[in-house]
Amino acid sequence: MATHAFGPGRGVLALVDGETRRLTGAQRRRLADFAEAADCLVRATACLTEALAVEKRALAHSRKIFDRASEAARIGVWECALPDETLTWTDQVYAMFDLPRDAPLDRDRIVACYAPDSRAALAAARSRALAERGGFALDAEIVTVAGRHRWIRITAQVECEGAVPVRIFGMKQDITEEKLLADRTRYLAEFDAMTGLANRATFEARFSALDQAPAGRPPFGALLLIDLDGFKPVNDTLGHAAGDACLVEVAARLRQSCREGDLVARIGGDEFAILLTTSAPGIAEEVAARLIAALSRPMTWAGRIFTIGASIGIARTGGRSSADLFVAADTVLYKAKAEGRGRYRVAATPPCGPLPYASAS
Repeated sequence: MATHAFGPGRGVLALVDGETRRLTGAQRRRLADFAEAADCLVRATACLTEALAVEKRALAHSRKIFDRASEAARIGVWECALPDETLTWTDQVYAMFDLPRDAPLDRDRIVACYAPDSRAALAAARSRALAERGGFALDAEIVTVAGRHRWIRITAQVECEGAVPVRIFGMKQDITEEKLLADRTRYLAEFDAMTGLANRATFEARFSALDQAPAGRPPFGALLLIDLDGFKPVNDTLGHAAGDACLVEVAARLRQSCREGDLVARIGGDEFAILLTTSAPGIAEEVAARLIAALSRPMTWAGRIFTIGASIGIARTGGRSSADLFVAADTVLYKAKAEGRGRYRVAATPPCGPLPYASAS
């Protein structure tokens, strides 16, 4: 047996056969070169192992940051393999649907969570994206498996191999808070926060449409301006809380006295306006009489009983501009108040006479 030591930590090479021999100088040099190469390989392997460990730690750190960012932004990644419709989700998507992590995913069950309108929109957008080999974005309403209503924003992209779609993937984001805030902002822009009636901006937008309407086809038939009688004493005597409660009750009675489609708006402190959809003879007067009766009924607040009233001015469109119509209704409103309040008055029809229509609905 012949042996050769490679040095500390490198081991010993032994050649065993039936014949005893001594290594030549050339053989020893070759073995030394082999040992050096092996040593370099060991060092390279150690370096590669360390590099992989560093990369693994960096990847784990990046994944941790991604997971935290996804959780904070309520964003998850999803994938649907084609054609078997197999779903793959990250944790955040499971959370959006109130499903346990790694719960079995059945696409039919998931699609059933979408509200009917959103389900139809999703199906149409998905079919179009697959046909065009493209993508889509969609805000959709869902009802989770726990019964919670949420809004999610879906982005999707179709991936193809050749010309054949093989999967569709993207992100889902919980936008419920954003949606609620947007709805609340839109509501405040269009409605009076106290009474829930249309606000002055909404009234003016609908009212000014009269000036852009085709001749003979106004967007509404008549304007009623309503001013409360006796509201100031209630506000001054019982306080603003009572005044606010009074206005809320007035709004409820106005809505109850009007038909669906009529616009009821609060346009000032105790001033209201109604746009009737019809100009049929007698309807505006009938509505005004009903309103006066409804608003004259006693009201109760904090054990106190009080009454108010209302004066109303009526003007039919009759070919008037919006400015002329408002002036006509306002003029007869104050005529009603001057004559004793608790009554309505109707503006005279313009000299050209009423236009030949009965309803703008």
